[in-house]
Amino acid sequence: MNEYVKNLNRIEFLITYACTGRCKHCSEEEHSDVGKHIDGDMAASVVRDVAGRYDVTSVMTFGGEPLLYPETVYAVHAAAKELHIPKRQLITNGFFSKDDMIIKQTARELARCGVNAILLSVDAFHQEIIPLVPVIEFAAELKRLGVWVRVHPAWLVDRGHNNPYNSRTVEILSVFESIGIPQSDGNVIIPTGNALKYLGDYYDMDKSYTSPYEENPMDIQAICVEPDGGLLGGNIYETNILDILDRYVHKGIQEKHVYHSSP
Repeated sequence: MNEYVKNLNRIEFLITYACTGRCKHCSEEEHSDVGKHIDGDMAASVVRDVAGRYDVTSVMTFGGEPLLYPETVYAVHAAAKELHIPKRQLITNGFFSKDDMIIKQTARELARCGVNAILLSVDAFHQEIIPLVPVIEFAAELKRLGVWVRVHPAWLVDRGHNNPYNSRTVEILSVFESIGIPQSDGNVIIPTGNALKYLGDYYDMDKSYTSPYEENPMDIQAICVEPDGGLLGGNIYETNILDILDRYVHKGIQEKHVYHSSP
C-alpha cells in the first residue's frame, strides 16, 4: 500500500462549482466553470472501491451547490450507507428550488439515501443573494424527518470580530434557532478568492493566513474529487481510483480542501 495514503479515511466530492449564490466570501470567486458535475454512478464506484481497501469512516458532498445535481448526491450517500460508512455528510446552502414539493421531496430523498448530517451554509454572505424562506422550509422538513441538521455560518475575521457581516449573521441564525435548528461552530473566512477581492479591508494583509483545510501531502487522510473527476494528479474518468492512489507521489504541492471538516 502507498505509504502516502495508508491512513486514508475520508472521501469528499466537490459535486459542482455551479451555485445558486454569488457570495462575497467565496474561495471559488465567480463560479465561472458551471458546466461540469460529477457523474453519480462514477462517484458511487469511487466510494465502493476506496472503502473496499481503506477504513473509510466519512463521506462528504459539497459544492458550489451540490443539490443542483441531487441524483449524484443521492448516489454517493446511498453507496456509503450500503457500505455502513458511519458519517455521511452534506454541505448545502439549502437553496435549489422555490417549489414546495421539490423542497420536501429532496429532503425525503436525502433521508432515504442515508445522509445523516447536513450543514446549511447560512450567514450574511449567503443571504445577500439567497432568499431565506425556502432554506427555512428545507431545514424544517429535514428536522421533521429526523435528519441531523445544523446551520453552518461563515465568520468574517473570526467569530468574535465586530463587523456588520457578523452582526447580520447572528440575526439570521436566531431565525433558525427559533424553529429548533442549532448552529455548528461554522468556519472562519480565509482571505482568498472573492473574500480577498471584496473583504480584504477587514484583514491585516501583512499577516499570513493559513487554511485549516489542507491535507498533509505526506499523510493523505482525505481525498477530494473535483467536478471534472480530478484528484491527486489523476482523473477517475481516465484511471481507476485505486490506481490513482497507488501512483500518488508527493511533489511538494499540498492537496487543498475547501471544507474538510466534521460536525
